[in-house]
Amino acid sequence: MALAQNKTTFYGRNRILIWTAGIIIAVVFLASFMSRGDVVPVRTVNAQRATIRSVISTNGKVEPLDNFAAYAPTGTTVEQVYVKEGDHVKRGQLLVKLNDASARSDSSRALAQVRAAEAASSAVKNGGNQEEVLTLNTDITKRQTERDTAQRRLDALRKLQAQGSASPGEVKEAEDQLARSNADLQLLQQKQKDRYSRPEVAQVEGRQQEATAAYLAAQDVLKQLNVRAPYDCIVYSVPVRQGDYVHPGDLVLQAADLSKVLVRAFVDEPDVGRLQTGQNLELTWDAMPGKIWPGKVSTIPASLKLRGTRNVGEVTFIVENDGLHLLPNVNVGVTIIAAEHQNALTLPREAIRQDDKGSFVFAVVNMELQRRDVQTGISDLTRVEVLTGLSDNALIALGATNSKNLRDHLQIKINQ
Repeated sequence: MALAQNKTTFYGRNRILIWTAGIIIAVVFLASFMSRGDVVPVRTVNAQRATIRSVISTNGKVEPLDNFAAYAPTGTTVEQVYVKEGDHVKRGQLLVKLNDASARSDSSRALAQVRAAEAASSAVKNGGNQEEVLTLNTDITKRQTERDTAQRRLDALRKLQAQGSASPGEVKEAEDQLARSNADLQLLQQKQKDRYSRPEVAQVEGRQQEATAAYLAAQDVLKQLNVRAPYDCIVYSVPVRQGDYVHPGDLVLQAADLSKVLVRAFVDEPDVGRLQTGQNLELTWDAMPGKIWPGKVSTIPASLKLRGTRNVGEVTFIVENDGLHLLPNVNVGVTIIAAEHQNALTLPREAIRQDDKGSFVFAVVNMELQRRDVQTGISDLTRVEVLTGLSDNALIALGATNSKNLRDHLQIKINQ
């Protein structure tokens, strides 16, 4: 009983002291705990020198650079197909033959019209056809003889009149006869020189030109009905078969020199401003994984076009088609190198942070984070170029492994 009373008296007298001691112990324990909590585990990386490229990735389509397309010039049937898709052909080689019976008939009629027009033109130039020219020449010769006879008779009568043996009436009659003979001769000579009027000459010349044009057109149709290779090339499309009927304008065959091909790439509007002629690029094709065709931008967009749901600018370039693997109309991937810097100091994208003051990183110095303001350059999908603010191999924090926020002067430990 006395012992319990003594304990109660002790706690009563020292209650304040006991509470104070407890608070001090709690503060020390909490401080110790918080101190241990400030040491945040982080992932780090060293700033490294490397080649970095800023690229524009998009899609494109292959087109023949020098394309040859043959179309049916008229409605007819396919008589023979001598090639198939993928064949290498030589210049002048017969590729497809279309039925030309009707075209040959048309050509023969056109040639007959040309011959008739040439004959009419010759007649105009010579004053008539051969029979008319011969008849006219005979008449002129006859009138010349009659005129000469009239002249001699007039001369004789004038001498007789001077001798008193011929009357003035006889001389006058002879003069009239000579005048009539001269008039008849001049008429025939004028007819020989200007038989046809200018409108008549123009009409004949027009008919000749029309007939010649019709014949040349008929010959051209005949030529197109026999499809020949215009140069050494590869046949890449033959949509017709023997016996098919083709309408005027139907595609018969396509071929091209595929040693070089044109590629048309479609760049989305936000990236169009980064394009320049001469930029290096790389072309890939899913059908040949790992194969890269290099090239350079030849033309940049002058306008934007709606392609599906995309607003794009069209970029064209030419690539060497070694092995002739790239075929017209295949879809390809295109990577345009907008910028490339050698030996650039780089960091992963997640190391770069932004605030109102600009770009910065957290450098690790003596296991403490220190803010470093940096200036960045170009970037690719994973890394960013650092222009100023860091030295080579600087140790940079990426992020805490326990999801805590990083801050300046934070105590850390490295946990890779």
